[in-house]
Amino acid sequence: MKNNSKIFRVSTAVLLAFFISGCTVIIQRGRRSDMEKIDQLSKQLDDLNRARNILEDNFRQEIKDKQVKLQMLERGLVITVVGDVLFDSGKAKIRTEADSILNKVAGVLKNNVPNLNVGIEGHTDNMPIKVSGWKSNWELSTARALAVLHYLVDERGISPSRISAVGYGEYRPVSANDSSEGRRLNRRVEIVILPHLTKSAESGSKKEKLMEPEENLK
Repeated sequence: MKNNSKIFRVSTAVLLAFFISGCTVIIQRGRRSDMEKIDQLSKQLDDLNRARNILEDNFRQEIKDKQVKLQMLERGLVITVVGDVLFDSGKAKIRTEADSILNKVAGVLKNNVPNLNVGIEGHTDNMPIKVSGWKSNWELSTARALAVLHYLVDERGISPSRISAVGYGEYRPVSANDSSEGRRLNRRVEIVILPHLTKSAESGSKKEKLMEPEENLK
C-alpha cells in the first residue's frame, strides 16, 4: 500500500511537471535533485487541492449562481469570475459589490498558497467596441485584468513580484458567442494559481529532463 501511494504521488507530480513545462519529463535514477523536484511539485499539488477545497466552501453560493467557477487544469488552479459580476458593461472599474469575491481569493492567496505565482487573464465576448472608448476588446480585457491585479496588490497586499496580468480579448472563448448566455460566459476574468518548476542548472535549456526507472518508485 505504501509503495502504491508513492507511485501515485510521483506519477501525479510528473504529469504536473509535464503539463506546466510543456516538454518531456524524465527522472534519472539516483538523482537526488530530481526526487526533490518531484517532492516540491507534489507539495504544490497538495497546496492547490487544499486551496480549491477552501474556495469551494467560500464560494458555495456564487458557484451555485454560476458567478464563479473553479477548475484544476493543466496550467494550475483556475478561478473564473463572470465579468458582469466584476464590471459594468464596457467598464474596467471593479464594482463595489465584487470586493467580497476578490477578498476571498486574496485570503487564500496570502494564507494557503503564499509561495505560488498568480496570473490574471481578462476575456471578452466578440461584440465590437462602439461607444465605450476602448480601441478594441484587447484593451478592455487587459484593463480589466490589470484592475483585478491592482486590487489584489494595492488593496489586499499580494506581493507584486508574484502576480501578472494579460488580456486575451475575444480570442479564447469558452462558449459560442451566438447567444446572450454564451457571451456572458465569455466575458470573464480568470485568476490562475500557477505551480512552478525550479529549472535545473545542468540542463542549460528550458527543457526539464527527468527519467523514472521503477527502482526509484520502490
